[in-house]
Amino acid sequence: MINTIIFDIGNVLTGFAWKEFFRKFDYSQEILDRISKATVESGTWAEYDRGALSDEEIMDAFIANDPGIEKELRESLENIQGMLIRYDYAIPWIQELKGKGCRVLVLSNFAGRAARDCKDALDFLEYVDGGILSYKEKFIKPQPEIYQLLIDRYQLNPAECVFLDDTLVNLTAAEKFGIHTVHFQNKKQAEEELSRLMCRTDDF
Repeated sequence: MINTIIFDIGNVLTGFAWKEFFRKFDYSQEILDRISKATVESGTWAEYDRGALSDEEIMDAFIANDPGIEKELRESLENIQGMLIRYDYAIPWIQELKGKGCRVLVLSNFAGRAARDCKDALDFLEYVDGGILSYKEKFIKPQPEIYQLLIDRYQLNPAECVFLDDTLVNLTAAEKFGIHTVHFQNKKQAEEELSRLMCRTDDF
């Protein structure tokens, strides 16, 4: 039966409100588009989450993507508090699942800067039983190494686990290890799918 619930963080337990965050600087739409392409919408953002580069090296990489907006990039990314939005349901949901006897873990692509600057949106972390944040391990989803690391570290039986993520490619990677998955779209939908999985004890 299912005994371990694994949560992604961004847009599952918190809101990843990067567009709203950049808009607060009152840049023109052209500059906002360029910032987006140089950061979140670039391949460099994955390296931000991987944590293999220092903050200075990541900033240099963002600037290299669009040197003409160096000033705006440095200004907007000096402190990213507010890029993550607290979800009120996160802690009660975790507590509810633990009350049912489940272990609750997190598995998330996550930048070290976000962990430092957005602590207000991550207050649920003290309620989980552990997990992996990519910047600490230098692997990111959907790399198979990050799933294997989670399995080994917490001695998981994949058939007894459910992983909730809003990104399909991350779920496909988890399924290759035999982990059940729920494509998170909203809490109500995810709860319903999770409940059905937890009731299917005859499949295990």
